[in-house]
Amino acid sequence: MNQQINPDLQTVTAVTHWTDRLFSFRVTRPQSLRFRSGEFVMIGLPGDSGKPILRAYSIASPAWDDELEFYSIKVPDGPLTSKLQHIQVGEPIILRPKPVGTLVHDALKPGKRLWFLATGTGFAPFASLLREPETWETYDSVVMMHTCREADELEYGRALVEALEADPLIGELVAGKLHYYPTTTREESRYRGRITDNLVNGQVFADLGLDGPLTAHCDRAMVCGSLAFNKDVAAVLEGFGLEEGSNSAPADYVIEKAFVGDGI
Repeated sequence: MNQQINPDLQTVTAVTHWTDRLFSFRVTRPQSLRFRSGEFVMIGLPGDSGKPILRAYSIASPAWDDELEFYSIKVPDGPLTSKLQHIQVGEPIILRPKPVGTLVHDALKPGKRLWFLATGTGFAPFASLLREPETWETYDSVVMMHTCREADELEYGRALVEALEADPLIGELVAGKLHYYPTTTREESRYRGRITDNLVNGQVFADLGLDGPLTAHCDRAMVCGSLAFNKDVAAVLEGFGLEEGSNSAPADYVIEKAFVGDGI
């Protein structure tokens, strides 16, 4: 099986292992693929027999990138990641080029301050949106809140955020607008606590010197994490008066409900 026979096959071009549980990889991009930063596609591995296992993965690279990047957890007995975590440069990946998703700018009403709220590998769509010029052209400020259990699990996001202002394409747009708030829940670090708690008790506003609380007039938000996290954050946002939107009915915040959980 090869790319000429199966157009859904792409080739791995890079693999980075961030911890013993987290890794990212890049693959070739189909020439015909068009997507909006923040969307996801289905990916999987060619199998010896039977139907391949496919899972939804947010594209971590921006829409202008020549390749596609993905960020994944490693699950020892996961149907897909137990094998995917061992991929090597040059090996094939199945990619169904039909991008969809709700974490896109079109699903939000105009606002002044944009919040990216993520746990774990839920950072992936924001890795795309943080490198998207439209993000910085549209909003006066962007707050990236990312929470993991331990500090080393934040490293993928931290490295990406720290490189933004030096990016030749968007560096000048980012300058002075980005507020990064990485927190841990099980390990001591500069910032601690859950995203929901830090929003409700005002800690994030105090730590970053931001005006608070959130308001429907000023703030817009995008959310990506576990099902429980998404539900809890939605309740917090609605408590501040924000309403959930979608591609067909833009509003104040959106949630990616197709995020892949810990069983992949």
